[in-house]
Amino acid sequence: MTDNGGGAGAPVRRSRLADYAEMTRLPEPPETAPEPPEPDTAETAEAAGASSSGEPGESVGPSAEEVAARRREFAGLLEAFRDTVVLVPLRSGGWLTADFGGIRWILAFSDESALARYALARDEADLEWTYQTVLGAKLLDVAVPEAGVPCGVALDAADGAEHALLLPPVTGIVPDAFAVDHAQQGGAPR
Repeated sequence: MTDNGGGAGAPVRRSRLADYAEMTRLPEPPETAPEPPEPDTAETAEAAGASSSGEPGESVGPSAEEVAARRREFAGLLEAFRDTVVLVPLRSGGWLTADFGGIRWILAFSDESALARYALARDEADLEWTYQTVLGAKLLDVAVPEAGVPCGVALDAADGAEHALLLPPVTGIVPDAFAVDHAQQGGAPR
């Protein structure tokens, strides 16, 4: 596909990612209804940061049920990722990665639209993006150990906290020998 750009001269090649980017839109977050006024009770004081003992500043964390539900949800996301073929862009003779917080992140994308949003966010939608298709399990079980440094996977990095998925190099996600928390659980430090 070419784009003449309205000027005279040779047509400029336009990336297919630019076409995908035009077709894609992230789902809008649901609008929330205004919260009803809260009654003036001890529960309100606890929610505002006071404990049931009356000490201000003690925060109340999520309940055990909430923690269990979040863990089940993440386990489902992890299992789905492991069974899914993702796109991994190629750069400089290897996969596209980003180093952040002492961890190397392999950047993977669920489809060409997600890759196009990333290219747009980097202002690189006009470039040609070559990629490989890779099974998520192969990224976690093979690519992470081959990185030689603490390494995780970032899926759909340009899609914000609501849609992106970070798979850090911790026990239960990557092989134990390559998890940064392995030493804390009795293994040898990396």
